[in-house]
Amino acid sequence: MTRQLISSGSSFEKPIGFSRAVRIGNQIAVSGTAPIAPDGSTAHPGDAYEQTKVCLSIIKSAIERAGGTMDNVIRTRVYVTDISEWEEVARAHGEMFSEIRPACTFVEVKGLIGADWLVEIEADCVVE
Repeated sequence: MTRQLISSGSSFEKPIGFSRAVRIGNQIAVSGTAPIAPDGSTAHPGDAYEQTKVCLSIIKSAIERAGGTMDNVIRTRVYVTDISEWEEVARAHGEMFSEIRPACTFVEVKGLIGADWLVEIEADCVVE
């Protein structure tokens, strides 16, 4: 099967050795996606809801570039640095996925690569 690598242009991709997303056959896996603004800075510092929306927008773009749609998402993993913010993160997640309803996990983590990142999200898809 052909392996399709999707880049977001993140400066982290080459030194870490990862792709924003990878498609093999009918499966798309989207890497942990942080709230990174187009200029490489952190988008919306201190705002978990807006950061989540940025993560989901980057994920959506990667999935579409791999030939899928958000309707193909079957699982998300949401990492938050402060579990007390989960409702704001969940609100943004729900706005995107309320009808799709993928399997989903929320996990509190000690920290993320960017000290001001409040959330990071992964997604898995099966394309029909």
